[in-house]
Amino acid sequence: MILNKYLTQISNVLVIGCGGAGLRAAIEVKESGLDVNILGKRSRNDAHTVLAAGGINAAFGNLDLEDSWEQHFIDTYLEGYCIGDPRKIEIMAKESPFFVNEIDKWGANLAKLKNGKLDQRFFGAHKYRRTCYSGDYTGLSILKTLLNKAEILNIPIYDNQYVTEILVKDNICFGAVSFNTSTSERTVHLADAVIICTGGHTRIWKKSSSRKNENTGDGYYLALNAGCELIDMEMVQFHPSGMLFPEEIEGTLVTEAVRGEGGKLFNNKGERFMRNYDSARMELSTRDKVALANYTEIMEGRGTENGGVFLDISHKSKEFIIEKIPNIYRNFLEFQNLDISKSPMEVAPTAHYSMGGIHVKPYSLSTSVDGLFAAGEVAGGLHGANRLGGNSLAEILIFGKRSGTSCVNYSKKLKYQNRCENKIKIALENIEKLIKKGTELVRPLQKELRLIMWKNCGVIKNKVLLEEGLDKIGIIKNKLNDVEVRLDQQNNDLKLALDLKASIMSAESTIISAIERNESRGSHQRNDYQETSENLNFNLIVNLDKENQDLKVRKIPNKSLSEEQKRLINGIKRETNFNQKLLE
Repeated sequence: MILNKYLTQISNVLVIGCGGAGLRAAIEVKESGLDVNILGKRSRNDAHTVLAAGGINAAFGNLDLEDSWEQHFIDTYLEGYCIGDPRKIEIMAKESPFFVNEIDKWGANLAKLKNGKLDQRFFGAHKYRRTCYSGDYTGLSILKTLLNKAEILNIPIYDNQYVTEILVKDNICFGAVSFNTSTSERTVHLADAVIICTGGHTRIWKKSSSRKNENTGDGYYLALNAGCELIDMEMVQFHPSGMLFPEEIEGTLVTEAVRGEGGKLFNNKGERFMRNYDSARMELSTRDKVALANYTEIMEGRGTENGGVFLDISHKSKEFIIEKIPNIYRNFLEFQNLDISKSPMEVAPTAHYSMGGIHVKPYSLSTSVDGLFAAGEVAGGLHGANRLGGNSLAEILIFGKRSGTSCVNYSKKLKYQNRCENKIKIALENIEKLIKKGTELVRPLQKELRLIMWKNCGVIKNKVLLEEGLDKIGIIKNKLNDVEVRLDQQNNDLKLALDLKASIMSAESTIISAIERNESRGSHQRNDYQETSENLNFNLIVNLDKENQDLKVRKIPNKSLSEEQKRLINGIKRETNFNQKLLE
């Protein structure tokens, strides 16, 4: 490959990621009159957004008149264990009704009540019915709607583009470099502003609701190498219910809508065990508590033969099940020949959502690098130590739009673009350096990393496990130089090698943060520090020391509540019990 042979594309704004956040950002840019390009690592119709099944939150009060944005704020802040950014939470709580109405009017076809208003279902830890939905395929409905809107606006979407590096000079972003995964053709994308919307890193755990070759942490890798910071990477949500078998679909999500529609959890003794963990809310407790309960039942010998617990909705009619959760019904029939209207499902915790991410400002979604923004799951700050189901789809619409608006404002104020040919040359050379003969293959190293993360940084952690995991990851990291990368028609070796580099950096960021937080809080559970300390209300920041390529972690005070927010929190009876039953 000759380095000076590459394509060049120019736009006002470049969006990396063609999921819900990226599409909503691009729509905002285009409707503001600027040029925007979207780069997708996989097919635009198959972004990770399609896996967000259960619904999208908005405090309409269509069924429970008492609901309000204030209560949505309270639920999200408290159930995030008070380390989420209250400014970002308030934005979401206030603005989600507008965006849910907007996406429905655009064609998402959310379920309606007889009076024409949007139907709403219960999701865990919401005080009221707040979750709007399209069956159990809400994310797919939203993605298709956004894609249709983007097509109407003639927004260019380039599939099969793997972004390898963000272009930065003097802490100013001026574009990115990618290669086409089908043709290996290199492209330099010059832009006034760039938005990272690449999703999280949950695929680096053995049991994961993500699919192959997605959510490998490449957004975090791009951000760290560009000079950005990450926040609260130790906060990874393990969803209570993932499928157990067959092996190729292990961890596949069994949506919270199953519990929201009346599903009950049982152990192998027939006990409805959630009464021992949260007797008030039972199966509608927070995800961290239900996941911890499921994990504890399994590890203490009260699980199923296949290493799970039973989730049963067979007390509901078959017609009800097919109407409310059609995809879950079909998945169990297709993969296990199990009719869930007659028999219980077997489920176990699965790595599901990255609640930490790129450190951004809550209003503009800007990073510490000028001209570089982030939105969606890849951005941190909203969920704290536990994400409420239904908040993620609201997040991608609200903050996708905000990031687009911020890029428009940034681009219009820009007097000239700060480009650097040498930075482009180095970025292209970095791709070429990966193509070489070697003694190691990527897939076995990926599997090894996923197993390490599951065993050493899983549902329950401790310092010994975490430090052991870090040492093991260091061994894999040293093998990177011996990885063989050949160019073929699909460039699989090159894609996988880059995925592995990103996964290793994301795994290290997660573990060093988990070591630093000496308490149990929400999704971060340590059996050597079982209490949640009110004195440890801080956030953790990770950055890359480029001189020696080491990751550093430090504490910062978490954002304090405004006086109005304090009045909201102090005005309710606090139901959140931070200290949970932990497996010894």
